[in-house]
Amino acid sequence: MIKTKILSYLKKVVKEPIEIEIFVPENEQFGHYSTNVALKLAKKLKKSPLEIAEEIKTKLITNHYSLFTKIEVAPPGFINFWISEKVLQNELKEILKKKQNYGKSAVKGQMSKVQIEFISANPTGPLTLANGRGGFFGDVLSNILEFCGYKIEREYYVNDTGNQILTLGKSILATNGFIKNEENFYKGGYVKEWAKKHKAISKKYQNNPLKLGQLAAADFLKEIKKAVEKEAKIKFDRWTSEDKHIHKKSYIDKVLKIFKAKKLIYEKDGALWLKTTDFNDEKDRVLITQDKFPTYFLADAGHFLETKSRGFNSKIMILGPDHHGYVKRIQAAVKIIGLKELKVIVTQAVRLMSAGKEVKMSKRTGEFVTFEDLIKEVKPDAARFFFLTHSPETHMDFDLDLAKERSMKNPVYYVQYAAVRCQGIIKKVNIRTSDVLRTSDVQKLNTAEDINLMRQMARFPEAVEEAAKNYNPQILARYALDLAREFHNFYEKERIIPARRSLGEGGGEEKNLMLARLVLIRATLIIFKNLFGLLGIGLPDKM
Repeated sequence: MIKTKILSYLKKVVKEPIEIEIFVPENEQFGHYSTNVALKLAKKLKKSPLEIAEEIKTKLITNHYSLFTKIEVAPPGFINFWISEKVLQNELKEILKKKQNYGKSAVKGQMSKVQIEFISANPTGPLTLANGRGGFFGDVLSNILEFCGYKIEREYYVNDTGNQILTLGKSILATNGFIKNEENFYKGGYVKEWAKKHKAISKKYQNNPLKLGQLAAADFLKEIKKAVEKEAKIKFDRWTSEDKHIHKKSYIDKVLKIFKAKKLIYEKDGALWLKTTDFNDEKDRVLITQDKFPTYFLADAGHFLETKSRGFNSKIMILGPDHHGYVKRIQAAVKIIGLKELKVIVTQAVRLMSAGKEVKMSKRTGEFVTFEDLIKEVKPDAARFFFLTHSPETHMDFDLDLAKERSMKNPVYYVQYAAVRCQGIIKKVNIRTSDVLRTSDVQKLNTAEDINLMRQMARFPEAVEEAAKNYNPQILARYALDLAREFHNFYEKERIIPARRSLGEGGGEEKNLMLARLVLIRATLIIFKNLFGLLGIGLPDKM
């Protein structure tokens, strides 16, 4: 990677033990890449950052000038780099050589075998938009980490027992008139529909609402799986059942033994508590309630132990916006159990907007737009890309009207259209990649548009690495927009081979330049295909 080369050069001339940051400036007048290392060193060395920057620049020019066409120092102490055309031109050959492997890197920290748990919504009804946001996020993060060499298990943890399933069973009994309705019962249309269809089953289990809730939850889970796997194309390797894999395999008892052995349990007010405050939680947490029911927290602790027992020492959990207060207690449980690393990512809320107004959602009353509704309305690629263009920690407004629009205003259309243009050109020219590489003169790719497109393509491995290190697929979604913009600009400003002419008939561009442009377009298409594979969006035949 170009960024890695610059970093290695800087480390050779900067002898101080300091973290060196390299970034891509928004404005090209400040270089293709830039660093603020001189500003960081100024206080330590007690020298002017401009003086330090000039010294670093001189050493770089003396030792490693071939990578750059220009190095400049800018106030108050930035060092800006412009990459040489030859380096970018050679990168095209690397892209065509490596193809689907281009961009793979060795971004490996302590985690090599990682379980990523996402969505994990209770099967008490349809998935919400927030569930969908976490679903796409987890799916793409899994793709990115796999691409970088991690062994990934994608897990959906199914809470198919416990208080919410009991409440679901009671809600169905109340709907069918067997018990009195209560404020906390589920009142959505899906509950009424299931209750009406299964009234005989409700009567059979009117004295066992937990079992009734489990039967209904099993049906709702089928709908969830359909929405996730078939409609949204989100992949899971394992659907872990709380009832089957945790309770019935005694992981509740096993984790309680660990807590007791470490003397972290005590009784208070008839309940059993865990000393999570010893592990930075704001208060201790109940494990078993006064009426002897294990809490969800205890079941989750059992789940962490079950995960560890299957050889996972690292786990990433993607939680919804209603789980902010849950993070510290599960971090405490993980420390006690001995799972080496837990990364928790909490996504924020989603507002669905149409015609400038919010489309209201309320799971309790049933007046809400489901994730499946959204997928059917705007298609999976649009829904996926819209969610991914927002960082998970930010609230987002989902523009329903824009997502449905088939125009360049729509971000996913804009990106896919660029790839389709590449694909269309390649299909019109009947020449093998090997022939193009052998006969083309990539040094002819020297216009501003050529260079900007090459530079953007060379950033793909860097974008992948950054997305993996920061656990943030938004970086790749934003990169897709940047790459599409550069290609559209290239397409509009540079002459491309006429569809009706072959390379042997002449006309249009001079032959060597036409071949060089084919290299550029083929390489761009490879990047788009790799990128779309990671983001999980399709490449249409035409648009």
